[in-house]
Amino acid sequence: MMNGFRRALDRLALYLPALLMAVFALGSWWLVRSLPSFFNEATPPTVRHEPDYFLQDFSVKSFDSSGRLMRELSGDHAQHFPDTDTLDIQKVQMRGHNKEGQQVTALADKALAQGDGTQVTFFGNVQITQPASKSANGSQSATEMRSQEVKAFVKEERLVSDVPIEIRRGQDVFTAEKMQMNSKTGEYELIGKVRGLVQTGKP
Repeated sequence: MMNGFRRALDRLALYLPALLMAVFALGSWWLVRSLPSFFNEATPPTVRHEPDYFLQDFSVKSFDSSGRLMRELSGDHAQHFPDTDTLDIQKVQMRGHNKEGQQVTALADKALAQGDGTQVTFFGNVQITQPASKSANGSQSATEMRSQEVKAFVKEERLVSDVPIEIRRGQDVFTAEKMQMNSKTGEYELIGKVRGLVQTGKP
């Protein structure tokens, strides 16, 4: 059983970085940096914590040079705070594709993004998913991550959750009180009361 648990963890380490890289690509947060140019740039900065622009039922898409959709960000409502240079988005949904064309979706009740693109924090019913896929290297099971708060450190390519988290890959399920994932190295750490349910009979 322990060997099966370790093999499942190894498989998780192989596939989760691909999922996270697409999320980090979304985390470059072109929206925060580009949208202010559409508003009055002559407005003097304010020290009060008040939004300088709002978005309602919006969707922003980004395409590559061939016209292929690379990422999409949508939300029910968003507001930008110039004093902290943060974008607060309600009912956020982010979709993107990694280099292999695999789709990744991130959903949350709320997201808070730093204007310099270094950090995006998802709050409330956070769900990051990558559907099952097939490639020349074989098939890949669907992967899903659920938590109430997940921080994406974009430049460092890390995901951190300081609250309970659940990770599913196919029929394998892992839970922990905290998680740290390094997408550059493919390493992750599950912290505190770690539990794993591994489907037996897999190669």
